[in-house]
Amino acid sequence: MRISTHMDGQTLTVELEGRLDTATTPQVSEALQDCPDKCDLCILDFANVDYISSAGLRLLLLLHKRMGTAGGGLTLRRVQPGVRDILDMTGFTAFLRME
Repeated sequence: MRISTHMDGQTLTVELEGRLDTATTPQVSEALQDCPDKCDLCILDFANVDYISSAGLRLLLLLHKRMGTAGGGLTLRRVQPGVRDILDMTGFTAFLRME
């Protein structure tokens, strides 16, 4: 998993590349650990994420809750069709903001 971050004011954009699964979720989680404290909006760019497992879904759920508790927001950007299908099937598109 390749992770690239860019802070613009109070918005953190995180570009992910690879699979968001059991092996890579801890790395992504560590990169996003301070996000609710350091930004008002976290944008996860999924343009280069071709798979998400239940571990990745759990990470998104926890980050969504943490950002909301801190008064911020989470947005997923450029989600690939296969990953979007998984988000649809699991009900995540009902509460996650997507661009």
